[in-house]
Amino acid sequence: MLNRRHLRIKVLQSLYAFFQSDKKDMLASEKEMFGAIERIYDLYLSLLMTFGELRSKGEHRIEENKKKMLPTDDDLNPNRKFVDNKVIDILENQPELRSQSELRKINWLGAEEQEIFRKMYFQIRESETYFEFMNNEEQGFEEDVNFAVQLFKNEIANFPLLYDYYEEKSIHWMDDIDLACSMVIKTIKGFEEEGDNKILPLYKPDDDEKDFIRDLFRQTIAKSKENLKLIDELTQNWELDRIAKMDVILMEMAITELQVFKNIPKKVTLNEYIEISKFYSTPKSNVFINGVLDKAIERLEKDNKIQKIGRGLMK
Repeated sequence: MLNRRHLRIKVLQSLYAFFQSDKKDMLASEKEMFGAIERIYDLYLSLLMTFGELRSKGEHRIEENKKKMLPTDDDLNPNRKFVDNKVIDILENQPELRSQSELRKINWLGAEEQEIFRKMYFQIRESETYFEFMNNEEQGFEEDVNFAVQLFKNEIANFPLLYDYYEEKSIHWMDDIDLACSMVIKTIKGFEEEGDNKILPLYKPDDDEKDFIRDLFRQTIAKSKENLKLIDELTQNWELDRIAKMDVILMEMAITELQVFKNIPKKVTLNEYIEISKFYSTPKSNVFINGVLDKAIERLEKDNKIQKIGRGLMK
């Protein structure tokens, strides 16, 4: 499931596109923002489905080897430890994964897609991860889980052709792939041999994540004029047009969040936007943004514009 930082990043990207656009169609931009978030889940589902595709390639190889003119004993009695992996059983029989993939039309059908998995499977067979798993004598569910996690980390997630495929499908997925991969690993590690194994939802159950995204997006736009005026006053030695656009939007979002979301502590808001700036702006931006936001908090509190509800939330 998505965390708040990634949701803030999606709002940031959408606001940047909105403010750079000539049309300034807020509802259309908001719709595209939610669509981009939904596509993260598509990426997550497709990564979960890679295990089934690799099993299919393994089963096919086993059957082909049995058809040889002079099959060896290994051909006739193959090591099935990989294709019988219980984690892959769970994924292939998981009803939510099946229904969501059908609903969203997520699949690996097609010649290009199958060629990717053919090459991936043969590379995996040559890997140390595969060799150790197939040749040790350990058995059991925990062994299968550990192998599935290591296989995904070492071979699947880092397979160049898969990475190129995703990049061609959507340039935005390159921002999301680390998150989607972490969701896959969390899903696998959470499986139990006799448990009610589920895949992760897109949003936290019974939470207000969609409202958070929508309100942060809309309110940052609505408050843009007054926020820019405040930022201009707090950066007297800088002209606004000399400050990186991404820095300005990050500060606008933070100032908006401080005022609008009464249940989010000031420290959380401040830390989140400083951390995001380290990845989405210039090397020195986090220090600059930290300084401006400290002044903004002081000004907003003086004007009684920050009202937090709950014990400890004023910190």
